[in-house]
Amino acid sequence: MNLWLQLTAGRGPAECQWVVAQLLRVLSKEAQAAGLAVELLEAVPGEEAGTLRSALLSLGGADEALSTLAASWVGSVQWVGKSPFRPHHKRQNWFVGVERFDVPLKPEWSERELEFETLRASGPGGQHVNKTESAVRVTHRPTGLSVVGREERSQQQNKRLALARLAAMFAQRGERAQADAVQQRWDQHNSLERGNPIRTFAGPDFRLR
Repeated sequence: MNLWLQLTAGRGPAECQWVVAQLLRVLSKEAQAAGLAVELLEAVPGEEAGTLRSALLSLGGADEALSTLAASWVGSVQWVGKSPFRPHHKRQNWFVGVERFDVPLKPEWSERELEFETLRASGPGGQHVNKTESAVRVTHRPTGLSVVGREERSQQQNKRLALARLAAMFAQRGERAQADAVQQRWDQHNSLERGNPIRTFAGPDFRLR
């Protein structure tokens, strides 16, 4: 069995991107200790050295070990600490997201069946959001299934994210009602949730609370 885990700072600042880089190290080490195969598929550099806007991990191994690990990571992750880049910044709570995708074994559509549309991303981001159409909507015309990728600043990354979500919907579809339920579930991930973290780390040594 294989699955993907995406770690993302969303549109968060350099501090959140620093957290993503730390999480990549911690999560990879934990997965290897659980006997899982770990492969870094993609890493998008952040604004500062040693930071990442997002990382996409492929994990492989026994079903139970994979499911247990994923369940303990998927959601929002909090780091409590002073900014490593802005020492006088008052904020000390930083959130990033971890999202799971089932790996599509093979595409269930042809490129001719897909319609791509760029959108202006919503949420925090200031002038960048207002001026850049970085979000991507992908629609599968024969079924009407439509998904959006908007968390990343890069249009290319959002396109990949939307395609992964579309693949997840195809993998889980059966009745139309089931497909609609999947769509609603993915829609909840369009904005990085801040609060109710599944894990909390603290301090410059990034220790687990």
